[in-house]
Amino acid sequence: MIEKKTVCQIVEEWLEGKDYFLVEVTVSPDDKIVVEIDHAEGVWIEDCVELSRFIESKLNREEEDYELEVGSAGIGQPFKVLQQYYIHIGQEVEVLTGDGRKLAGILKDADEEKFTVGVQKKVKPEGSKRPKLVEEDETFTYEQIKYTKYLISFK
Repeated sequence: MIEKKTVCQIVEEWLEGKDYFLVEVTVSPDDKIVVEIDHAEGVWIEDCVELSRFIESKLNREEEDYELEVGSAGIGQPFKVLQQYYIHIGQEVEVLTGDGRKLAGILKDADEEKFTVGVQKKVKPEGSKRPKLVEEDETFTYEQIKYTKYLISFK
């Protein structure tokens, strides 16, 4: 069986000096290898092909037969690595909290422990007849949420 660690090392070698980053590598028991990469400006198919060929050049099909799939982290899929938070700062995201609340707002900040989302809320100011829409920042640790994902807007 092909080791996940081996594939990760090969991918990291290809990534050196590039703005891409590794999101995930999976290797199934029947040697189906799936590699997900991402980039702040999107992933180009040509780069997936280049990475696929690079991986194939480092693995020996004579020793082990395998199936290889290289692609980008899916749009609308939950974030898997911290770099995905970084590249989406300033963009709209959806967060599902551990207690089941679903929020949408602008990802304002992220670091290794937590991230902040600006969420629109209706608040009724004292003495006012109608509620007003105000933005409030909500900060979460990664343990407090089930997922965060980029929201595609068609404005």
